[in-house]
Amino acid sequence: MRLTVHPERYAVVRLDPDAPVPGWATAGAVSSVTRTASELSIVCREADVPAGVSAERGRRMLEVAGPLAFTLTGVLASLTVPLAAAEISLFALSTFETDYLLVQEHDLARASDALRRAGHTV
Repeated sequence: MRLTVHPERYAVVRLDPDAPVPGWATAGAVSSVTRTASELSIVCREADVPAGVSAERGRRMLEVAGPLAFTLTGVLASLTVPLAAAEISLFALSTFETDYLLVQEHDLARASDALRRAGHTV
């Protein structure tokens, strides 16, 4: 797989399940909004998240070159297994066309190395 590192820092935000989707949540080129019975989860640029909002900050995004066919198997496994072996925590996000991995900024170089050793291009 070929992965591109986005230059921005990202955050994973948790809001109450009945909260409206705030305007800042979708201000960037890449964002994701997921609502469940227990939360409203948002992935967006860290710079857009207001101070005081509950968030995991300091994430860097790696984008898998797509589009990926729905018939492909093992895509996330081929990416997450090397990162798990390197003891790198990640947050995975999938869209219709591709997959994204968010890792802590301080783990980005190690994550890139682990993925390259597994045969991927970063």
